[in-house]
Parts: sequence; structure tokens; C-alpha cells
Amino acid sequence: MDFGVTGKLWEYGTGSRTSAMKERRVDGSFAEIAAAKAADKGNATGMSFKDMWQTRFPGAYYHTMDAYKIPQGTWERYDFPHEQFFNDTVDESVLDWKPTGAEPKLTDKSVQSRIDTTLGKKAIVVPPALEEKMKNDPALAQKVMAKVEKFIVNDEATLPPGRIYSCVVILDENGEIAHAVGSSGGGNLVGPTEAEQRQFEAEQAAKKKRHEKYAKLNEESALKRKMLEQETDRRYYKSSVARQNAFNAYEKNIMEL
Repeated sequence: MDFGVTGKLWEYGTGSRTSAMKERRVDGSFAEIAAAKAADKGNATGMSFKDMWQTRFPGAYYHTMDAYKIPQGTWERYDFPHEQFFNDTVDESVLDWKPTGAEPKLTDKSVQSRIDTTLGKKAIVVPPALEEKMKNDPALAQKVMAKVEKFIVNDEATLPPGRIYSCVVILDENGEIAHAVGSSGGGNLVGPTEAEQRQFEAEQAAKKKRHEKYAKLNEESALKRKMLEQETDRRYYKSSVARQNAFNAYEKNIMEL
């Protein structure tokens, strides 16, 4: 399961599969669609992020919860219930999901069956804190939407013609893509060759290594910010105490005169 790019195994699935689900295609970027909608509403900046999302991807699901807190290792498992996000409501117990055994293979029938139920669907999960920020900052909402749209368009572009694409994108509180997974089905493609399988596994290992590196850098950056905030608070406290002491001394001198 890839973070950022739909993997070859997700593309091929297990043999030839078809789906009755069809997504209505929308030509043009979000900016073009928003401009067209602005003619009707009179003000494109008045669109909520949810409106932007469902205007660009009609029928796509929109949820608000802190799904970005799901550990990456858990999110990447083939038995993680990603399909739950492709519903009108999501049971928040998914945030605490834990594996109960060894991870199944992608070719496992249960995994393939779950992938089939998501074909042609899209979903996004927005933290409540980010949603509130975007309500008060339309420019931020448009920036986040452009980032999400670019990710999806680029991800889908890696697929061979005729494939039916689906994806779920998880945002963090800053509007960054914390987790994402894409899958596809349909067409008349056969399974990957042995060489393609080896290449896929090597790519997955490299991506996992890069993700661990980025996660460590982010953790170190967060720690540095916290230390800087603590140091700033300490200096402010010392400065405040010094000013108060100086003021007390001044008042004392005045009283003694």
C-alpha cells in the first residue's frame, strides 16, 4: 500500500475485474470549477472546503475527525479498514483499530473484496481544528484544496487507461496530507510479472525508509519548537519578575522620600 503513489499491486489487483460503479468525470481544475460556480453564487470565496471538495469530485465523501493520528504502520496494513471512509458516516472506533494477527497478502480474497467495494469512490478526512481554520481563512481552504487536487490528479495519472480509480486522503491540522491510499480495478490487465513484483517490493522498502526519515525529522522539528517556546516563556517570566522587582524598588524609594 503506497503513501503518495498508487502502487503497482493496487493497480493490477488479482486478474481482470470490472465494476458497475462509474464516477462522473469533471473536466478542468478546481480553480476553473470554482470560477464557474462563482458566476452562480457571486462569490467563490464563500465556498466552504466541503463545497470545494464535492464540487471538484461530485459524490465524494467528506468526514471530520482526527484520523491523522492513526500510526502510519497501522494505516499501511492491507487489513486496515480503509473502506470505512467510503460511507456517509464513519464509526470513530476506526481511529483505535489494532491488528489481530499477521498482515494478509494483497492477493488475499478478503483484501481484494474490500478493494472492490471502494472502486470509483473518493473520500477525504479533515481534522475539526483544520476545518475551523479554513472557515475563517478562505485562502487557506483554497490552498489546501489545490494541494489535494494535485495529489489525486497525479496519483490517478500513473494508472493505465481504463482503470477505475479510488482514494482516501487524510489531512493533518496544518492542511498537509498525513495519510493517503489509492486503489484501482477494471480493465483487462493481468497480474504483475516476477520482475515487476521485485521492483514493487524494492520501491515499497525505499518509500518506507523515506517516510521513517521524514517522520523523525518532523518529530525533531516539533521538539525544537516546543523547547523554543519553553525558552521564550522562561525569558518572559524572568523579564516580568525583573520589571516587577524594579517597580517595587521604585515605589519603595518614593515612599522613603
